[in-house]
Amino acid sequence: MKKYTDQGKKDTRSGFGAGMTELGRKNPQVVSLCADLVGSLKLDEFIEENPDRFFQVGIAEANMMGIAAGLTIGGYIPFTGTFANFSTGRVYDQIRQSIAYSGKNVKICASHAGLTLGEDGATHQILEDIGLMKMLPGMTVINTCDFNQTKAATLAIADHEGPVYLRFGRPKVPNFTDPEQEFHIGKAVMLNEGKDVTVIATGHLVWEALQAAEALEQEGISAEVINIHTIKPLDEETILASVRKTGCVVTCEEHNYLGGLGESVARTLTVHHPVPQEFVATRDTFGESGTSDQLMEKYGLDNKAIKEAVLQVLKRKA
Repeated sequence: MKKYTDQGKKDTRSGFGAGMTELGRKNPQVVSLCADLVGSLKLDEFIEENPDRFFQVGIAEANMMGIAAGLTIGGYIPFTGTFANFSTGRVYDQIRQSIAYSGKNVKICASHAGLTLGEDGATHQILEDIGLMKMLPGMTVINTCDFNQTKAATLAIADHEGPVYLRFGRPKVPNFTDPEQEFHIGKAVMLNEGKDVTVIATGHLVWEALQAAEALEQEGISAEVINIHTIKPLDEETILASVRKTGCVVTCEEHNYLGGLGESVARTLTVHHPVPQEFVATRDTFGESGTSDQLMEKYGLDNKAIKEAVLQVLKRKA
């Protein structure tokens, strides 16, 4: 099994900020909009270097989406920034009508997603956003796993024509992917090849999946670990090739099991190659206030929960 090393914990939102700084230097068409959360989105350096390409809209997220849609008409590439809850639920009508239906080249960048937002509690911990966004026709949905991958994704989506939802988080998490990686939208990343079970993870759960795979190896179980950073379009080819080899799958996400990555994988398997599947995700519930680690453990989103799900799915394997 390939071993991955934590290069030092960093927050994925800082990866977004680093990507924006680089884009500001090399792509004059990139502009940034923010809803009174510059510090949280790590946009200070972009603003300092490009004051004429930044728009502070205040706590007016719906207006931000409309402005962003309008800016695309002039050839600009707008990146909107606020918390994931406010990037989706609060402004769904504006995204649907002005961005998705109109096919506008807007990059909706959403920080503080999921339970790991932590102490701010259930009102801010959106666990439905992937489902909301993936159901919009033409919307690309990306959920990155660490600092390096978030920076790479931020750079890549600027070159992608069409609306994108980029989801990342608040806490500092292990930074383990290649700092010089090329980010390919819609292409899964094979992290570890195995033969007994396929573990498909996204976002903060990717590192947890690798930790679970190491623990399972000690028990003689070979887990194939796949990083699905792009939930839509889904890399069905990689998923199907893996499950045809292993015969079962566990999906892992910091999101409601209704509407997220797990359901997208289940649809693919139902159509092409049905196998037993277990879901590591929240179970149709809101979150609560607590530290990231406390919440991930309580709601079953850590490496222990992934290991247990693997043991369960292996019992169901034909």
